[in-house]
Amino acid sequence: MPINPIQINPLDLNPSAAVGISLPFNAPSVFKPNFTTKDDIKYNLINFFLTNPGERPMNPTFGGGIRAFIFQQISENSFDFLKENIQNKISTNFPRVNVQNLEIVVLEENSIRINFTYNITNSNIEDEIIITL
Repeated sequence: MPINPIQINPLDLNPSAAVGISLPFNAPSVFKPNFTTKDDIKYNLINFFLTNPGERPMNPTFGGGIRAFIFQQISENSFDFLKENIQNKISTNFPRVNVQNLEIVVLEENSIRINFTYNITNSNIEDEIIITL
């Protein structure tokens, strides 16, 4: 019987080593470091989806571009397209991230909230991201 051990990032074992930076940039020293891989992956996903393709110099394909959907007509058809787009971008750019649940909720006219829960392959990391547009 094969055993699938859970992998722990070595950086998570050192509580004084910063892994990345948190969003938004509103700490007293502008950049607030985060110290766990779980937080780093979450903020990388948020940064990816709030960046438009072509917005980042030297990396024109980086970005999820979900802000482009702000001015689209809200319908079930557009939700299906947006869900498929998010799934494809995650599987292409973040291959270790497995989306467990992806939900799009209409808050007001032309305002939506994207909720998705995910886990990371071969780790005990599970988290949720909520993006409101």
